[in-house]
Amino acid sequence: MEKTEQLSQKNELLDGKISTALLKFAMPFMAASFLQALYGAVDLFVVGQYAGSAAVSAVAIGSQVMQTITGIILGISTGGTVLIARRIGERNARKAASAVGTLAVLFVILAAILSPLMALLTNQAVALMETPAQAVPFAREYIFICACGIPFIIGYNAVSGIFRGIGDSKTPVYFIIIACIVNIAGDFLLAGAMNMGAAGAAVATVVAQTVSFLAFLVFMKKKGLPFAFTRRDIRLDKNDASAILKVGVPLAIQDALVNVSFLVITAIVNTLGLVASAAVGVVEKVIVFAMLPTGAFSSAVATMSAQNLGAGQAKRARQSLHFGILYSLVIGIVMCVFTQFFPEALPQIFSKDQAVVTAAGQYLRAYTIDCILVSFVFCINAYFNSYGKSIISFAHSMVATFAVRIPVTYVLSRYTADSLYPMGLAAPAASLVSIIICAFFLRRLHRGLSKEAA
Repeated sequence: MEKTEQLSQKNELLDGKISTALLKFAMPFMAASFLQALYGAVDLFVVGQYAGSAAVSAVAIGSQVMQTITGIILGISTGGTVLIARRIGERNARKAASAVGTLAVLFVILAAILSPLMALLTNQAVALMETPAQAVPFAREYIFICACGIPFIIGYNAVSGIFRGIGDSKTPVYFIIIACIVNIAGDFLLAGAMNMGAAGAAVATVVAQTVSFLAFLVFMKKKGLPFAFTRRDIRLDKNDASAILKVGVPLAIQDALVNVSFLVITAIVNTLGLVASAAVGVVEKVIVFAMLPTGAFSSAVATMSAQNLGAGQAKRARQSLHFGILYSLVIGIVMCVFTQFFPEALPQIFSKDQAVVTAAGQYLRAYTIDCILVSFVFCINAYFNSYGKSIISFAHSMVATFAVRIPVTYVLSRYTADSLYPMGLAAPAASLVSIIICAFFLRRLHRGLSKEAA
């Protein structure tokens, strides 16, 4: 009874000062994302220190392939987070428990499908990526090993989505710290001291994810949730599954296709040679860090908006969007300006090859213009998701990616003999198109809500 009553207590996302509440909720998101990106980057760093450019290229390519799978997982997880947040906003304990149980079942099904499928398609993925010949055996090892760890990636994201939906963005950070420590130690031991290269980095990543997920499960079993939850709640509720998939499937398809587009772009770049391949792989790692603040604030916007919509506070949900964009924009501008003046400062962390560092710096200067533009795109997407309208995010992402980014990348790749800078402009060009489409649908959404209110 006590746990059920907690839903009636004060909730800062529903009752606190919006600017402060959003910032406080986003900070753990940012920390968790930073740590996840850090242990992914450590793979590349350690391999770069102890192996050659072929291994660096393999880890970069393998990471992108696995990011496609992670995107699918995160899409479904976001659907669960939004539904749970809505139930928390409604202060409905039983429906919140049902949403948690349904999300758990959906992820078990997803794990049973994705892990063996990805393991079987390893060779095809490596071939599809136009992987440089020197990097092929390393890329195969990396992808196959990581595919075996997919159930643990899924498990961690399921539990994280649950906690964030109930308004707790801090707890997932503790388990990412565990994963980060295990992964870094494993990288230096396996990829470094034992000279296992890309395979060692992959094993370290899988072990880290496994340890983190199991520790998370133990914690969750001991602490419980802020509402009554039993084994009977672990079942596939038709309505909850529909609500989760309504948001999650478009996001999963969107993330998968966007990551496929990155793979296509990588394949295009790989035709330019090993230096270009390694350079773009390095920049993708840098960009992961550069986009962390915007990703964190957009995730916070999704949860805060969903809870407030569940509580019937649409104006407060809209204000969370405004603050999310503002915070993201400030950080995006700082990142963009920094890379214009010091383009090689970050790439040289990941590679000792000066040719790779120089090419990466060229690509990064153009690419980081996107840090400013995605401040709008990510947060507006999150806002649409909180309304259950992830189909809008899906639609504009597909247009921007397949009608703009890939064609522009291909065309500009024909003119990059001396510099990768032109290719880097494809990302901000695509985001600009997304902003235009987002603005149109955002205006329509608010007009429709105004008519309903009248």
